[in-house]
Amino acid sequence: MQAVFIQQTGGPTEIQLGELAMPYVASHDVLIKVKAVAVNHVDTFIRGGSFKTQLTFPFIIGRDAVGTVIETGSAVDQFKKGDLVWTNSMGYAGRQGVTSEYAAVPVARVYKVPTAVDPLKLVAAVHSAATATILLADVLQARTGATILVEGAAGHVGRKLVQLAHDMGLTVITTSSQCDFASLTELGSAAPYDYHEDFAAELAAKYPQGIDHIIDTSGQVALQTNLDLLAQHGTVAVITAPATDQFSFQVRDFYTTDKNIRGFVISHATLSQLQHAAQTLNHEFSQGRLLEDKLAVNAFAYAATAHQLLATTSMKEKIVLVPTADEIDPDFMV
Repeated sequence: MQAVFIQQTGGPTEIQLGELAMPYVASHDVLIKVKAVAVNHVDTFIRGGSFKTQLTFPFIIGRDAVGTVIETGSAVDQFKKGDLVWTNSMGYAGRQGVTSEYAAVPVARVYKVPTAVDPLKLVAAVHSAATATILLADVLQARTGATILVEGAAGHVGRKLVQLAHDMGLTVITTSSQCDFASLTELGSAAPYDYHEDFAAELAAKYPQGIDHIIDTSGQVALQTNLDLLAQHGTVAVITAPATDQFSFQVRDFYTTDKNIRGFVISHATLSQLQHAAQTLNHEFSQGRLLEDKLAVNAFAYAATAHQLLATTSMKEKIVLVPTADEIDPDFMV
């Protein structure tokens, strides 16, 4: 089968497109014919070796895929041939990736695509949407009535956070460019602020008791700024790093106000967390929500270029790869 793989970690030039053997289908596996895969920043970290995880070479890259079931293991009865399914936790922790014509996926990591949902839009959304879901439900343990500040809310994760937090009954505050105010308000932002302005001073005046939860999706807001805005017992969730990879903060003020800093990457989410997130996502997807990402679709042969683009540019489109150029909808082409 055709697959996109590396023989060692390194730069995008390590990525190869070539023939590999068909995957072995164990008793608890589902074999899918891959329709599309999403390309995420974390894929570049794994390919480059900066995110340490167990890899077996040749290693097929990519973690999120949508495809059609063509075979099931002997112990699998939840799925049947012809089912359209998705997965979002392959390609790390000893599991081969999914940028290949066929992929064998443990049944516990497979979920059905809801009826009438565009599979390419779904696979583009699952990484950021699952990240947002687990952040809200498990990391922050957010509850109805709380306030949450989403900084850089117009990005992929930010938009999912806004929608999901609004659905949970939180008061959602956002920062973005003014051009994104209208769309973020439609998604659920109760108070959009321009991150080019001194939004921290405005928020401190409007919320003197502080904000319960803060998530900076950009890594461009000083940690001390967010801690100053945080309510007592509140939590700042760190899901990215500043360009310097350094933050500083006033330690005494931090611990004497019982505030919290939590780091999170979805690669360390438990299987249970991923499964619960998938239930939430499929409910949202079936309602036509969380699917607003603009897509840039190309063939598997574009994989190295896609990794280079993610490392060097700020793409607003979500990159999705399909096995061959013949399968690209012209409306989605790069």
